[in-house]
Amino acid sequence: MAKPKIRLKGFKGEWENKLLGNLCSVNRGVRVTRKELNNQGDYPVFQNTDYPMGFYNQYNVAGNNPFVIIGGSAGLIGFSKKEFWAADDCVYFGDNAELDKAYLFNILLKHSSTIKKNVRGSSVPRLDRKVLVGLSISIPSIDEQQGIADYFKSLDSMIQGVTKKIASLKQMKQACLVSMFPQAGETTPRVRFKGFKGEWGKDKAGNLFMTFNERNRPDLPVLSANQDIRGMAPRTDKGYNISHNKANEVTYKVVKPGQYVIHLRSFQGGFAHSSVEGITSPAYTVFGFKDAERHDDYFWKIIFMSKEFIKSLETITYGIRDGRSISFSEFAEMNFCFPSKEEQQQIASFFTSLDKQISLQEARLEKLKQIKAACLDKMFV
Repeated sequence: MAKPKIRLKGFKGEWENKLLGNLCSVNRGVRVTRKELNNQGDYPVFQNTDYPMGFYNQYNVAGNNPFVIIGGSAGLIGFSKKEFWAADDCVYFGDNAELDKAYLFNILLKHSSTIKKNVRGSSVPRLDRKVLVGLSISIPSIDEQQGIADYFKSLDSMIQGVTKKIASLKQMKQACLVSMFPQAGETTPRVRFKGFKGEWGKDKAGNLFMTFNERNRPDLPVLSANQDIRGMAPRTDKGYNISHNKANEVTYKVVKPGQYVIHLRSFQGGFAHSSVEGITSPAYTVFGFKDAERHDDYFWKIIFMSKEFIKSLETITYGIRDGRSISFSEFAEMNFCFPSKEEQQQIASFFTSLDKQISLQEARLEKLKQIKAACLDKMFV
């Protein structure tokens, strides 16, 4: 007998500990062939692995009521409110008046680490049914179970809504990157801010940018390259300390706000913008504008992070070192289209606002996930 640390209002009393096998039937899916699967009607397919459909026999777990399912290959937990097929070895649960299925789904999420530890096998891992039968879980009254299940349903709905919002904003950003920048063979974008006309200018990177090699500034913070919107940021922002010999910091290169760093990871882009001053690895290349008065650094950050630019790097990279090395001299031969600084600033302002919206939603999503993790820990015994 026990009580959770956090409880829904109106519920009291001790929770009861019971073995899962005593609460409901714990069943394995029934083997059926691919041909039989196709003849069983239009059921969706639940698949926990990357194996192609039909590579292994299917498992029929169709039922008339909602049920929880655990895939054997990865110990993954799923919940469905309709009949479906599983494309993987699986375990599912029968009905019991004492146990709410949605509550069971969430309490199994709490025990997911234990479940995953008991997946056995190599080529086709399997979950031992006996592990689930012998799993001890704590349960309150059916009314409290349903209240908890409804709370997590609401929380999951918010998580799903924010996830969709992030996907929509990112999709919008990608569409704008196509429409607001000239495409191959073009010199003007398809969508433009009011008041701007004429063709964009065109020049080689070598005429626009130059490298910088200032050193001997160990007083500045050490920066690391990030593949997200942060670009160059203090190593302390990562939340852990990357060990290095501090005596070598005199050899580190100075990076100033508005400059860029080529950090050798061409398969991810390899170019990071810096909005802060600091020092970075001497193995990296630091570069910036020859004439900063003619350009907006965030506008060029957008270009260097775009899929089109990353793909174009395939033609100028060589060697292998945590990806392919990027040569500044080869980059200097690349041609770029760009508008006046005023138009660059308008475009940069638009994408800055869009990126802030994405960052805010991503922070909200992370917070919701943290709340869910805390609730899984404190709302169950």
